[in-house]
Amino acid sequence: QVQLVESGGGLVQPGGSPRLPCVASGSIFSISVIVWYRQAPVKERELVATITYVGSSNYADSVKGRFTTSRDNAKKTVYLQMNSLKPEDTAVYYCNADIMVFSSGRYTGYWGQGTQVTVSS
Repeated sequence: QVQLVESGGGLVQPGGSPRLPCVASGSIFSISVIVWYRQAPVKERELVATITYVGSSNYADSVKGRFTTSRDNAKKTVYLQMNSLKPEDTAVYYCNADIMVFSSGRYTGYWGQGTQVTVSS
């Protein structure tokens, strides 16, 4: 059984800088690419950032220069550092990871349950 758990969300003032961790647990052999998504009310899910096993990252234009993703492979944790938050960043933030469990021999995508980030004064 594999679980991804995001946390760190909540009510944040404009300009705030929360950090969201996403922790993977279970019988995990390897974690490949991890992707952060977000979904605002009545909008489609949007890709925010990706990070490879070796730490190479890419960002959506809407967050480039403000968000940074990083990972600690030993802790099976990925982080999304969000800076200079705007009201339009309000959304549920999800992590998605390609994970190989022991004895499976292949990667499967797993989702976390999401964490709400609300940017408002």
